[in-house]
Amino acid sequence: MLSNNSSQSDIRHPIKVLSVANIRKDGNMTEQIKQVASRIKELREISDISSDVLANELGVSQELYKDYESGSIDIPVSFLYKFANRFNIELSTLLTGENPRLHTYSIVRKGKGISVDRRQEYKYENLAYNFIHKKAEPFMVTVEPEAEDAEVHYNSHPGQEFNYLLEGSMKVYIADHEITLNEGDSLYFDSGINHGMRAINNKPAKFLAIIL
Repeated sequence: MLSNNSSQSDIRHPIKVLSVANIRKDGNMTEQIKQVASRIKELREISDISSDVLANELGVSQELYKDYESGSIDIPVSFLYKFANRFNIELSTLLTGENPRLHTYSIVRKGKGISVDRRQEYKYENLAYNFIHKKAEPFMVTVEPEAEDAEVHYNSHPGQEFNYLLEGSMKVYIADHEITLNEGDSLYFDSGINHGMRAINNKPAKFLAIIL
């Protein structure tokens, strides 16, 4: 049993604590997405902000924002990160419905992180979801190989990002730059700039990503 110090939940935001809806890491993905979407909608409504205004603030179309809020499509980590920053809450609060409590340390065993992005071509796994007031968000990211002519999915989010490639090879696209990373290579960049990634050599690429 962990001996971490804990305290009363602190959401760092004057609105009420969101209803608890635990995300099972091996459960139904559709239900998980709907739970996250419900928290997004609840936060917006409590804060008395229209969906159109919030969509504009977060840099997405009104139609796409409404799809996110309905839970009908996958919600990318870049959007969740922007949303959490906008409302000054922990990213893991959106993912689990619970406020992080651990202060001293947090252990996440292999394969037990909280899944963030559920799109088929890649998977984000939050490695510190239960630690409060984090200075950075660490993720284990797996990128599945795709056809060479497949569309690259770009995203952006406030801050900076560090990537360290653990397995495979991949190309990273930052604005008009194309960078190839192999095992052991690392990359640090301004994550506010549009960026995307693609696994190459017909093998999955796995890397540690730290968002600051």
